[in-house]
Amino acid sequence: MDFSGSHILSIDQFSRSDVEKLFSIADSLEPYSSKSKVTRVLEGAILGNMFFEPSTRTRISFGASFNLLGGNVREITEVSSSSLAKGESLVDTAKVLSGYSDIIVMRHPEEGSVQEFAEASRVPVINGGDGANEHPSQALLDLYTIEKELSQNSKTIDGLRIALVGDLKFGRAVHSLCKILSLYSEVTINLISPKELKLPPTLLKQLAGSNIKINETENLEEGISEVDIIYVTRIQEERFKNKKDAKKYKGLMTLNQSIYTEHCEPNTVIMHPLPRDSRSDANELDSDLYENPNLAIFRQADNGVVIRMALFALVLGVENQIDNSSKPVNWTINREL
Repeated sequence: MDFSGSHILSIDQFSRSDVEKLFSIADSLEPYSSKSKVTRVLEGAILGNMFFEPSTRTRISFGASFNLLGGNVREITEVSSSSLAKGESLVDTAKVLSGYSDIIVMRHPEEGSVQEFAEASRVPVINGGDGANEHPSQALLDLYTIEKELSQNSKTIDGLRIALVGDLKFGRAVHSLCKILSLYSEVTINLISPKELKLPPTLLKQLAGSNIKINETENLEEGISEVDIIYVTRIQEERFKNKKDAKKYKGLMTLNQSIYTEHCEPNTVIMHPLPRDSRSDANELDSDLYENPNLAIFRQADNGVVIRMALFALVLGVENQIDNSSKPVNWTINREL
């Protein structure tokens, strides 16, 4: 892929070499994401952060990533605060807002909406999640996390054994992660979900055409044994036509320390794209896992910043200029507290 000036709409755009290039840039940006250094490489640039669905990590990390590269951020956080509420089309919105921004990140509840918006935009657009379809930057940060966590035990993504747990039907992060894992060899995926929330048939067919080995089960304990990574997702209540139906599946796939100790290998890493539903009727990851050193969910969230910085650097063509405006930070914060 030629990143410069490109829209980032789907994991289907990426080859394995593209992923490796992105990860290499992310590694080089770590001093800036950790605030050991400051760069102003995107000084004067404007990010249009358009989020028409609720978001905490994705919206704020995209904004923080752009700020850390020296750019400015303008945000829309709901349909009701934009002219879409007055009947303006996505096409008109794209044509106007792309005149105010140098790059746009968009999240929208309808599948295919970001693609439609990008086709009318005059600047690059990054998909921040379109309905139950895809979430490409989440998959990239998830894979980056998997690579880093596996390296602690001298393992690589080739040969990965991973369990995907929960709502596999509506979970867009899972959909994008499955696609990106198909770029690697000898990967085994255990799909663990109620039968009504299985991975969509189109994705299963796509995986079947790759080198991935697929196992499907409704039994959590069976599915999480003998894996390197457990990737848990919440029930995507907002995607159900009837929210009462979603409640039937809450709490069916809860992982706690007791289950982990009994059924998992000692170094099995626990991941979650967040937010996790911590309410008592769901509680997919129990709070007793906080002290488990293999709980990687907050390291995973941190990785979202550096991966999104790398995406911005590559799409805006500044990946080789970052150190030109580098300087030490002027403040000190103890982030270990």
